[in-house]
Amino acid sequence: MDQTSLHPSSPARRALDTEAVHAGRDDLARQGLHAPPIDLSTTYPSYDSRGEAARIDAFATTGAEPDGPPVYGRLGNPTVARFETALARLEGTDSAVAFASGMAALTAVLLARASTGLRHVVAVRPLYGSSDHLLTAGLLGSEVTWTDPAGIADALRPDTGLVVVESPANPTLAELDLRAIAHSCGSVPLLADNTFATPVLQRPAETGAGLVLHSATKYLGGHGDVMAGVVACDEEFAGRLRQIRFATGGVLHPLAGYLLLRGLATLPVRVRAASATAAELARRLANDPRVAHVHYPRIGGAMIAFEVHGDPHEVIAAVRLITPAVSLGSVDSLIQHPASISHRVVEETDRWGAGVSDRLLRLSVGLEDVEDLWADLDGALAPSLRGAGNSATGHSAPAPADSAAIATALRPSRTP
Repeated sequence: MDQTSLHPSSPARRALDTEAVHAGRDDLARQGLHAPPIDLSTTYPSYDSRGEAARIDAFATTGAEPDGPPVYGRLGNPTVARFETALARLEGTDSAVAFASGMAALTAVLLARASTGLRHVVAVRPLYGSSDHLLTAGLLGSEVTWTDPAGIADALRPDTGLVVVESPANPTLAELDLRAIAHSCGSVPLLADNTFATPVLQRPAETGAGLVLHSATKYLGGHGDVMAGVVACDEEFAGRLRQIRFATGGVLHPLAGYLLLRGLATLPVRVRAASATAAELARRLANDPRVAHVHYPRIGGAMIAFEVHGDPHEVIAAVRLITPAVSLGSVDSLIQHPASISHRVVEETDRWGAGVSDRLLRLSVGLEDVEDLWADLDGALAPSLRGAGNSATGHSAPAPADSAAIATALRPSRTP
């Protein structure tokens, strides 16, 4: 299949729900197809070696997707391109580039900036634990300055290549004013991790973020059966990312691309349904004497973080319907203890300073019935009372839940 056929002239701006179903599939009807095909080829025949050489030279110059038929699986794949086209439409960017994981996507962005001599990164905690570790450990030769949002402008240097934020943040669900942060960045690109919100709840590109990162493993896939990452951005930067993907090999498998495209079709429905349940669970947790503090974003969403008075490990051990496991964004609910797992690689003092207490639990709400989920949580919280009254190991100051945020989230979701 000619890969250029996946990018017909852009249709008029359509509602998010419509884009989720149709973007990346606009060419199917004229091919006599209904379901998108899966192209599993690793290589493609070409009897015009001179023409193929010219196309490869063009890719080496700009990173633009080659005209004509595909060349090699590491250079590009038609099934993956469908997902990239669809995600770019949902995020409102020119392009998107998919990778084998969210960390592979972040790595490619850092390499793209470092290749121009811009190795300094300004970042705001909390971030996903592995993102924090990648920046802090300097594994790619980068240097990071951690700051709060108000300090971003002062932290910028001539060699700053990137500002990295996550909102709502993992795992505290802290929210940032992305428009204000983008203004503080000046000419330095802002990368906003939009994994928790998804384009259903916010589009960072509309508020000035030049790069939008997703761990597509989470809500974009939505069923816990695919691992992927993607960066939505302008076409110029997308070209550079494609070149890095080709050179480093962090490509997305075509079957994963197919599953992601299928997942996007139900993304708005899944996010809104899970968000409604999460808002109700957050309300009940906020009124529960066994819970010290509830974190729930004003933007809404299907993620809840809450701190217990007792032992969080007993809660993890006691759930029966909710699955105690890492990751999030699946159709089933998952719970985990960030200080033990997702943020274990972050230094203890840095975790505490970012609000990730040792009594914090992170709940990814799925599509189960709210009463069944509450019954499971209620039963799991009972043993935690045995630890009530003991001083917390980490930073876990009890505070009232943000009732205004929960009330806001209970309102019907809007379509951006």
